[in-house]
Amino acid sequence: MVVHAADARPRHVSRFLSRDLEQIFLALADPARLATVRLLRKKPLRSSEVASALSLSRPLMSRHLRVLRRAGLVEETSEDDDARVRIYGLRPDAFAELRSWLDDVEAFWGDQLHAFKLHAERKHGKRAARAPKPRG
Repeated sequence: MVVHAADARPRHVSRFLSRDLEQIFLALADPARLATVRLLRKKPLRSSEVASALSLSRPLMSRHLRVLRRAGLVEETSEDDDARVRIYGLRPDAFAELRSWLDDVEAFWGDQLHAFKLHAERKHGKRAARAPKPRG
C-alpha cells in the first residue's frame, strides 16, 4: 500500500493552513525539492541541469518538479527556439503567501514572548525587592 504525503497528514492541520499553504509545506518537506528551490533561487534552469546539480535521475527530477509545479512554487516555460526544452523558475507570488503566513506566526510568538517577559520581570522584580541586599 502506498501512502502519499497529502493522505498522511493529520486531520487537524487543515484547520490552520489554507489548502495552498498545505501543498507548499508538503512540497518543501522533501530534501530534494527543497534543494531544487535553493538552486532555482539563483536562476531558472532546465530540469536536466537541476537533476545533474543534485545527482538525481532525470525521471526522478521530473517527478519532483511536477510536485513543486502543482504546489505553485515553480513555473515551467519553454525556450523560444525549441518548445521541447522546459525551463523551470520560481513563482514569487507563492513565496509571498508563505512569507505572509510566517510573518503572522512570528508576530504571534513575538507577542507571546513579550507577555512572558513582562510576567517574568514583574515576578522577578517582586523577589528582588524581598531579597536581602548583598554585603560588600
